Amino acid sequence: MTSATQHRGGTLLLLPAVLLLASSLATTTRAAAAAGSCADDDKLPANRSYAHCAALAQLGATLHWTYDAKTALLSLAFVAKAPAGADGGGGWVSWALNPTGDGMKGAQALVAFKRGNPPAYVVNTYNLTGHRALGADPTPIAYKAMDLAADESAGKVLLYGKLQLHQGMEIVNHIWNMGSTVAGGAPVKHALAEENLDARGRLLLSGGSVLGPAPEPPTAAPAPGGSSAKNSSGGVAPSVSKPTGEAAATYISAPVLMLLAFAGFLAIA
Repeated sequence: MTSATQHRGGTLLLLPAVLLLASSLATTTRAAAAAGSCADDDKLPANRSYAHCAALAQLGATLHWTYDAKTALLSLAFVAKAPAGADGGGGWVSWALNPTGDGMKGAQALVAFKRGNPPAYVVNTYNLTGHRALGADPTPIAYKAMDLAADESAGKVLLYGKLQLHQGMEIVNHIWNMGSTVAGGAPVKHALAEENLDARGRLLLSGGSVLGPAPEPPTAAPAPGGSSAKNSSGGVAPSVSKPTGEAAATYISAPVLMLLAFAGFLAIA
């Protein structure tokens, strides 16, 4: 075997490794840049940092979070601009998990708003059992809530908290919203605009991803006996859709393309 043949064979063996490394570096760089931008825009205090950050699909809101799968502890910061009321007073912002569905009913909510004299932020927990007015006092929720707090920065409300979730939770339904009015020490219902009604989705706790709203279950042929497949809780078994379009594509920057071209040149030299 000639030295030229050996060189070409070695280069061809090296090429897959170069391609894999280049793709990995490009994807990692893009994810890091996106997370950094998200965190920088919200100007969180120096003592509050989180592993993941994502701009949510509706209402200009952002979610920062860290999830410890071993202890099932979720730490979060929800950031949104509360709409001002007609009287010039402050409004409210809310973020919630829903263990039973993907809408408001059944949501276990954290709601930040101002009350008192002088006004100061409080964060109440509410178990949203239906479309009914909230009270001034919090109600118990399904998860132990800790370190609840809220403040303002650059015209936005920052809601902080920790939730003790249940072991084994990986993908959760979450919803968020905001309203312009607080009356009698309690938040008043939000607007019914499309962006308010669509402020929901699914959160991959450990993977640092925000997914779209859960799709409607497909219509399936009835199982023997006339019933469709159910899970142990009596609901339709959940499904996880695969990312499509830009979210599923591998991003390769111009410098990486140059590296790949150089590797290809070596392979044929």
